[in-house]
Amino acid sequence: MKLPIHQVDAFTSAVFRGNPAAIVPLRRPLPDATLQAIAAENNLSETAYVVLPDGGATAAAAAPLPLRWFTPAVEVDLCGHATLAMAFVLFREGLVTGEVVRFQTASGVLSVQRRGERLELDFPSRPPRPVPADRSAAVLDELAAALGRRPREAVAARDLFAVYDDAEDVITMQPDFGRLATIDTFAVCATAPGRDGTDFVSRFFAPRKGVPEDPVTGSSHCSLTPYWAGRLGRTRLAARQASARGGEIACELAGDRVRLGGRCVEYLRGEIEVP
Repeated sequence: MKLPIHQVDAFTSAVFRGNPAAIVPLRRPLPDATLQAIAAENNLSETAYVVLPDGGATAAAAAPLPLRWFTPAVEVDLCGHATLAMAFVLFREGLVTGEVVRFQTASGVLSVQRRGERLELDFPSRPPRPVPADRSAAVLDELAAALGRRPREAVAARDLFAVYDDAEDVITMQPDFGRLATIDTFAVCATAPGRDGTDFVSRFFAPRKGVPEDPVTGSSHCSLTPYWAGRLGRTRLAARQASARGGEIACELAGDRVRLGGRCVEYLRGEIEVP
């Protein structure tokens, strides 16, 4: 069986930047083992699958399209860059009509709005909370050993966030991925105030899930946005993920939702052969 595949760089307007995602539109569901095997073969931080209805393009007002995301090792419950990339492919290929596409996911119904060249995710807000006082010192010690420098504080939602005072601390850190993999959390995200027109910077490490460092992570900004909005006293923020590839995210806190905007560019398209 042949399946279409697109590799899209998300949260960037130039190839070789942002976060690459593999996008595989399906006309019928496939076994989970096949979905995971394709993701492992692609060896990107995420491969995203959507099941399209029979018979041409689906309208924006139609039922949400089922969307799933897989790292090379596991299925995940939320992924921003691959959702952005999926919407980019669906709009570009004429597989959806209108300016909004909705997805049914493990994190509820998510939508992507097309605004000219930019796409905007509507995701749940996941405000982080302080690590409990009786664990704080031990967690800070773990983070210091794994990241090479002690953060000023640690907060947690799905991920564990190490907060620093200086962007340079985040940009130049050289993590010990073996130590990171021993920390009991989905992922560790290092963050600090930004500079040069950027409100905050971050880096995202998930070696336990098969992704040592993710280039640009939409899902972490579901927590970073409310955290920095609270600290800076503003709901609209400019973020930069300071990985080697780098990426820019326009963030907005809107009640219990976050809106994450960015661009995408296609790197390749083709077909894959599966049994």
